[in-house]
Amino acid sequence: MNNPVGWFEIYVQDLTRAKAFYEAVLGVELSRLDSPGMDMLAFPMNQEGYGASGALVKMAGFASGGNSVLTYFSCADCAVEAARVVAAGGKVQKEKASIGQYGFIALAIDTEGNMFGLHSMQ
Repeated sequence: MNNPVGWFEIYVQDLTRAKAFYEAVLGVELSRLDSPGMDMLAFPMNQEGYGASGALVKMAGFASGGNSVLTYFSCADCAVEAARVVAAGGKVQKEKASIGQYGFIALAIDTEGNMFGLHSMQ
C-alpha cells in the first residue's frame, strides 16, 4: 500500500503573502503550477521520496481558514521552523511538544488563518 495522502492543498486569499510566509518558515521555494481556473504554487516534491507534496491554492468560492484538515510539514527539528513563524507574519499556536515515540510537533497559524503542523523526530 502507498502512503494514504497523495496530495494536499492549502486554500489562501493572498497568494503572494502566503507564498512569502511558507518560503520563509520552511526555507523552500514554491513554483507555479499551470491549472485552469485557479492560481497554484506547489511545494517542492521528490517523486522518489517519502510523503506527499501539495500546493497553495487561490480559487474563487473557496475561503482560507476554518478548515478541519491539518497538514504537517516534516522538519529536522520543528522548533527551528516554529521560531520563524512570527517573523513571517504567522502565529505559533503550540510550541514544540513531545508526542512520545513519534517525535515532536509544533502547531502554527499562517497569514491566511490556516492552522498547520510541523513534525520532527528530534
